[in-house]
Amino acid sequence: MPDVSTEHRNEILLVGRVTTPPSERELPSGDTVRSWRVTVDRDGEEPRFDVVDCTAWTARLQRSVASWAKGDLVEIEGALRRRFWRTPVGTLASAYDVEVVRARRVSGAVKRPRKTG
Repeated sequence: MPDVSTEHRNEILLVGRVTTPPSERELPSGDTVRSWRVTVDRDGEEPRFDVVDCTAWTARLQRSVASWAKGDLVEIEGALRRRFWRTPVGTLASAYDVEVVRARRVSGAVKRPRKTG
C-alpha cells in the first residue's frame, strides 16, 4: 500500500537542443503563449532521442526564450501537462507538453563541420 504521506509531484528537468525555435501565438482567449521543441538525446537506446514540446505562459519567460535559436543547448524546468482542445471538425484532441517555470540557455548552437567526400 502506498505511503499516504507522500506528496504528489510533477517536476520535469530537461537539458537538450532547441529543434524548433520559440514562436508566439495568440489563443482565442486573447492570452499569448510561446512554444518550442527540444530534443533530448538518449544513452545508447533506440530511438536515440526524445522530442519534447515546451510552452511558456508568463510574459517574463516568453521574453527570456524569445531569442533562442535552433541548436541552442538549453535547460528547462517545469511540469508535464496534457492539453485538450476541439479540432475544427469538433473532435476532441490532446497532447502533452512541458509547462515551463524556469529556463536558461546553456550555450549557443554548435557549428558542426560539413562532411566531405
